[in-house]
Amino acid sequence: MPKKPSKLDRFKIANSRRLRAGSTDAETKLWKHLWRIPIEGTHFRRQVPIGRYFADFVCHQIGLIIELDGSQHAEDAARCYDAERTAFLESQGYHVVRFWNAEVTDEIEAVLDTIFAIVQQRQILLAEADRFHHTPAHRADPLSQGGGEEP
Repeated sequence: MPKKPSKLDRFKIANSRRLRAGSTDAETKLWKHLWRIPIEGTHFRRQVPIGRYFADFVCHQIGLIIELDGSQHAEDAARCYDAERTAFLESQGYHVVRFWNAEVTDEIEAVLDTIFAIVQQRQILLAEADRFHHTPAHRADPLSQGGGEEP
């Protein structure tokens, strides 16, 4: 039987839905164009809860977050908040990229080109990390107690 979502989980789901429904014009435009990034193994989601924050666009497979910022993000208080938020998201293993809403509205091709290049770079970095830090497959049966070789 599936586990019943907690009150916090239900709150996050409702908040994600509310944020998606109230998307800015820039968020809506980028969402409509993200599918044009032709890289297999990427899937972006919108308004994803991560810790106490909601990321605008997330690709979990490559650990990429795309944030769109309006002019209010240029204010000192917002810059401090964004720096704290970015530090937390990066501590969770994500790479955060920010674009101004005006960039998405006025220069969507340049934004998509930049995202495409970052996605390719992230995939290369993750492939190299996986190659050098490969985790062996799990055994089908656990090791028995005391079954190792004597020293």
